[in-house]
Amino acid sequence: MNEDKFLGKQVAYPQQYAPDMLVAVPRHFNRTQYQLHENSLPFIGFDTWHAYELSFLTNKGLPVTGLLKVVYPATNKSIVESKSFKLYLNSFNMHRFGDTAKEGLNEVLFTIKKDLSQLLETDVKLHFFNHEDASAGYDFKDFQLLEDSVPADDMEFTHFNEHPALLQASDQSGELKIATHLLRSNCKITNQPDWGSAYIYIKGQHLPQLSNLLQYMVSIRNENHFHEEICEMIYKRLWDQFSPDELAVTCIYTRRGGIDICPVRVSHERLLPTHLVNASALSDKLLRQ
Repeated sequence: MNEDKFLGKQVAYPQQYAPDMLVAVPRHFNRTQYQLHENSLPFIGFDTWHAYELSFLTNKGLPVTGLLKVVYPATNKSIVESKSFKLYLNSFNMHRFGDTAKEGLNEVLFTIKKDLSQLLETDVKLHFFNHEDASAGYDFKDFQLLEDSVPADDMEFTHFNEHPALLQASDQSGELKIATHLLRSNCKITNQPDWGSAYIYIKGQHLPQLSNLLQYMVSIRNENHFHEEICEMIYKRLWDQFSPDELAVTCIYTRRGGIDICPVRVSHERLLPTHLVNASALSDKLLRQ
């Protein structure tokens, strides 16, 4: 499959613009095992990428450097493979665009949007930031930290591969906003660890028992999936086990190779994290981002 075209391999970094570096990975490869079908997905959502190392030269050799935010819908057929995207973005580093920084940036953003939209067969939103955004917002202010909400030190953790049987209902109903900074999974090709935080909103007649939910999140530690696949796995397990009225799962992974990937899956559009899915807005960073 194309997903391992570059992962785990030594690849020479291109010195000029190289759109052929981009690799699309069909979503259905992973969704099938969770009975997620393209025409009846139990969620909507977005994949948000922050690329911290976008840079190019103007025609006069002036470097332009900043952060590129990319957002595209989770309902399209493919994701872009992360190392291929890194190699693609690095191909701009020594390429020259425009007589001024503004002209060059317009050319570069037009080019990236065109290439990604064509690769992914969807409308990709993107924005370039070259300074701190004082208005950056945080979408998860009122979420309770799971590992601080239960006697975690007294618990036994024995499952380190995803174990959905750990998910058990409490006697509570209503809504729950819970987060954990203990999310860890692994790249499905290279087995490199991916660290992150998960934010879960669930509303319904049956809410998860918190200690068991923590054990379940820890059980993901040795799973080998892409970030987007981990988010959808968590969402589908909660959806199947608790039949909630409303559900939202956001996974904010730390950056690796100059890129972080933050997938969001929700049952209702109004549950989308406002700042995270807006390509033109920056979110406050977590400790490990």
